[in-house]
Amino acid sequence: MTHQIAMRISKTILFLAGFVLVALVLLGATRAIAVEAPVIQSADKLAVAVDPVAETPAANIPVALPVVEPVSTSQSKPASPFVVKRVLQIDEPFVHGYYKWDDEGVPNGEIVITVDLKAESMSVFKGGYEIGATVIKFGDALKPTPTGVFPITQKSKDHISNIYDVPMPYMLRLTNDGIAIHAADVKWGYGTRGCIGVPEEFARRLFEQVKLGDRVIVTNGKMLDMGDPIVAG
Repeated sequence: MTHQIAMRISKTILFLAGFVLVALVLLGATRAIAVEAPVIQSADKLAVAVDPVAETPAANIPVALPVVEPVSTSQSKPASPFVVKRVLQIDEPFVHGYYKWDDEGVPNGEIVITVDLKAESMSVFKGGYEIGATVIKFGDALKPTPTGVFPITQKSKDHISNIYDVPMPYMLRLTNDGIAIHAADVKWGYGTRGCIGVPEEFARRLFEQVKLGDRVIVTNGKMLDMGDPIVAG
């Protein structure tokens, strides 16, 4: 009887020991899975984070395309049309009443008129080419000719001054207070009430060339030469 009880106790102990061993094995496996899972997850996250970084440079490099060098502003900017490209050759004495006009072969371009009071002269440029030049008469001490940049605001072929009641053929108005370019008898020692007088044939040619809005630049002592910009100052 005692022997049977001892055998049962031994079997029970062995059973419990086996159960405990199995439990420990299962617990160890579970911990191993629990510990390894974050590592695998972290590795996945790391791969996701690293792959785009590795691909970004390749995505930004053009493939089978020519490399275009950047062009500087000075190279890409078109040349200004308001630069002196030609000056008329004048061999005759440049005296009062004289003018020269030569637009043969000159390409189309915007008209810019320059007047220099100190030199008592006017130049007409078409796309940078001087097509006309003349000696002028201008404002006297009572009403000097203003300097600056003036757009042509009115054209009148047979204009009569409403201030002085005198003819001003081929009038090109510059200001609202009576300053204009017009045909006049240009003589040494004679002035105007602020207007710019030019020989009549020159005035006619100029009148035919210009349009409203064309600019007249009036300076006092600025001479232009080849390559100079045609600007006020």
